[in-house]
Amino acid sequence: MRINVYISSTGYCSRREADRLIKSGRVTIDGDVASLGMEVNEENVVKVDNTVIGNRPKRVYLAFNKPKGIISTTDQNIPNNIITYLNYPERIFPIGRLDKDTSGLILLTNDGMIVNKILRSENNHDKEYIVEVDKPYDEDFINKMTSGVEIYNPVQHVLVKTKPANLKRINNKTFNLVITQGLNLQIRRMCKQLGYNVVNLKRIRIINIHINNLKIGEWRYLSDKEVDELLKTI
Repeated sequence: MRINVYISSTGYCSRREADRLIKSGRVTIDGDVASLGMEVNEENVVKVDNTVIGNRPKRVYLAFNKPKGIISTTDQNIPNNIITYLNYPERIFPIGRLDKDTSGLILLTNDGMIVNKILRSENNHDKEYIVEVDKPYDEDFINKMTSGVEIYNPVQHVLVKTKPANLKRINNKTFNLVITQGLNLQIRRMCKQLGYNVVNLKRIRIINIHINNLKIGEWRYLSDKEVDELLKTI
């Protein structure tokens, strides 16, 4: 990884501060003065002011079944925030968000390297949900949900069409939906645009990570196999 990312990942300082240290000639890699953009690996010895930078913290990957009412924020001043709820002994942060009224799978980690790769919609990573709406839906609803729905983009102030999705009927009000985007309140807004209100929304899968039998409010570590497959995918 790049030298500034490596220094930041050890917790020594931010990437911006690491760049400043590198520019001032205070960082060395195996005894040679580092320059911006240089690559390092686990075998290199990195020093700042002739002091070896400590090993990066062990990477932590959690799967959490978020209850309704918990807010996906690291701001611990906000009531019902996810960090205080979990009370994990190390600094971690959620990958993406689930809105307050949505339950289900959310990943948390201390590995900032993977966050953007997972969140970038152009990578077309699957996110799977169980959706219940307030009245029976028909074939027209299915066709429009799967082909794309025009919803308002409050940032660009234009209507945007969502990417194609996969929908499987569970019953006349409930369905399984797989999307590859993460627009704000996307599923709720898609349904609303078609005249339906979402009454229950639960995420059950992100890429290869499934919620399975994880109970509401509980978390678990990802297995080595899950992490390896996730990293290969992204």
